[in-house]
Amino acid sequence: MSNPPIAKQVPTERTHHGDTVIDPYAWLTDPKDPEVIAYLEAENAYMEASTADLGPLRSEIFDEIKARTQETDLSVPVRKGNWWRYVRTVEGEQYAIHCRRRVRDGEITPPMPEDGKPLDGEEVLLDGNKLAAGAAFFSLGALSVSPDERLLAYSTDFSGDERFTLRVKDLATGVVLDDEVPNTYYGCAWSRDGSTLFYITVDDAWRPYRVWLHTIGTPASADVVVFEEGDEKFWLGVGLTRDERYIEINTSSKLTSEAWLLDAADPAGSFAVVAPRRFGIEYSVEVAGDRLLVLHNDGAENFELAAAPLPGAPGFGDPSSWTPVLPHRADTRLLSVDAFADYLVVSYRRDGLTGLSVLPPSGAGPERPVTFPEPLYTVGPGSNPEYTQTRFRLGYTSMVTPSTVYDLDLATGALTLLKQQQVLPSPAGVAYEPAAYEQYREWAVAADGTRVPISIVCPKGTPRDGSAPCLLYGYGSYEHSIDPSFSIPRLSLLDRGFVFAVAHIRGGGEMGRPWYDNGKMLTKRNTFTDFVACAEHLVSSRWTSASRLVARGGSAGGLLMGAVANLAPSAFAGIVAQVPFVDALNSILDPSLPLTVTEWEEWGDPLHDPAVYEYMKSYTPYENVAAVSYPAIFAITSLNDTRVLYHEPAKWTARLRSVASGGPFLLKTEMEAGHGGRSGRYDAWQEEALVLAWIITTATGSAG
Repeated sequence: MSNPPIAKQVPTERTHHGDTVIDPYAWLTDPKDPEVIAYLEAENAYMEASTADLGPLRSEIFDEIKARTQETDLSVPVRKGNWWRYVRTVEGEQYAIHCRRRVRDGEITPPMPEDGKPLDGEEVLLDGNKLAAGAAFFSLGALSVSPDERLLAYSTDFSGDERFTLRVKDLATGVVLDDEVPNTYYGCAWSRDGSTLFYITVDDAWRPYRVWLHTIGTPASADVVVFEEGDEKFWLGVGLTRDERYIEINTSSKLTSEAWLLDAADPAGSFAVVAPRRFGIEYSVEVAGDRLLVLHNDGAENFELAAAPLPGAPGFGDPSSWTPVLPHRADTRLLSVDAFADYLVVSYRRDGLTGLSVLPPSGAGPERPVTFPEPLYTVGPGSNPEYTQTRFRLGYTSMVTPSTVYDLDLATGALTLLKQQQVLPSPAGVAYEPAAYEQYREWAVAADGTRVPISIVCPKGTPRDGSAPCLLYGYGSYEHSIDPSFSIPRLSLLDRGFVFAVAHIRGGGEMGRPWYDNGKMLTKRNTFTDFVACAEHLVSSRWTSASRLVARGGSAGGLLMGAVANLAPSAFAGIVAQVPFVDALNSILDPSLPLTVTEWEEWGDPLHDPAVYEYMKSYTPYENVAAVSYPAIFAITSLNDTRVLYHEPAKWTARLRSVASGGPFLLKTEMEAGHGGRSGRYDAWQEEALVLAWIITTATGSAG
């Protein structure tokens, strides 16, 4: 193995609130510096040399992922008007193909070819493989068909920096029109007649802050700003409501939100606010016939559902006119509502699991929950684009049940299975058998007595003697929940005797809004100590032992990885940190960086608040690396990531090498990718195979 690269140290002074810190690796923040690029390339070379012996295992795992995946496949078509819309993949092709086909007389159940081949009469809307030809990276930011089905708006990114070029395609002729708008953000929304298109752009800090109106057939230079968000903590989104009556702008910070509506038939008109923003009040809007449904947290920590007048009706814009539909429940976090002509479908979280219930359109009357027999599962709304539909598309999965699509008859409650993700035999010809695996829910006890749920899946009959290797995954931020789900790549761990566990730690949303509130700002340390408590529980319960336990997390979950490495380095044999937010304090101190100002409501504002500065400094991973032995660490980042900049793991790795013992410490930088890593599915499988090979070797001591 070659020697690791040693980053030079260039002392850079940072002073805030009377505290001066010397940062020796701040020079790594300039991606245009040839010396920085040379250092990242040297790290990549060292990583390649250090993992060269994993080559056979990596190839074996890649072959397993590929063999088990139905490469030529077709999603369950979704009906919108007179068309079925769906996505196809083709064996050997990296990207999805977006398609449609006309609905035929008497067709109620979506057409589903068993071989995943194109439907008879198919029209290709967009072929990602053709668009991506010759590009090292490709991503779509928008894909929207106009209400009259004539035009397709789509946007593309070829570098990973999440700045998209918006174009329009004539679906009758297949011609891409001259309309072209560079540097747009995700999403767009059509006016009802398809003559105009609303889109979003970002400011210098990569904050979506302006909504523009583009008239088809005119140059982008003629576009006009129709909405601008001046508060740097707020982000914009734009869309067309399900019934296509309104254009909706949502603007929100981490604590406050506001919605504006515009008649989609009058794109040149003025937007009207549903309820003026009030600090700490979040709400979302669903159009439901002759009224609005508003999901809000005003006096309702876990949210409640209310009815409100439509734009133009008396009382619109005044929250005092709202009337209760579903009251607040302390044990139930309401997530969303889907309104249809004759029914409401409510999505919620209760007892650490997701759920769906059907109600009459008034919300009054019996609640009909959709039930499933497994002890752990995830269920949620699928694509349901029509207000008058009587069947509700939903998705279901568990840690042993592949992704499954059902149609729910809203009148009877009957479920119709439409498709379950195929899991093909392994390269050795072994078929997937769900009964060969078991899933469990266990509870760790944190230092403050809080019970923290853990979801576990393992091969049936796994010994409880501490001998099994284990991968523990965590995230714990932004109220984002890591719910039980199925994974084909994970089978390559389970079939080698691994236990896989998810720590549902505070800062996530698994146990409702209070679970999130108690893992953010000045309670953020709960996220880290919860994860360590989960690791200790797995060891004390004899699921595994510390010498065979690997931790994994990405983005804010990468901050978690860096924090627990400092907090309990002896608790893990290895740590995988993907696009990790490990230089959190330096980033949150710089309001010019992407995301910083809006993040102050998640982490606190260390720039202006000395208490927050001191608290963040106490846990930010980069600044707390100690002269002790650390587990092996594999950090993965991307040069063009706009969310967690590449230099955070680069600086962290350099400091680990300089200060700590143990390791080894590896850094892999994708030189042409963004926050999500490599974009093509085969490329992503190759990267996942490398990570899994490293995990297996680290946990078991063998690359065989």
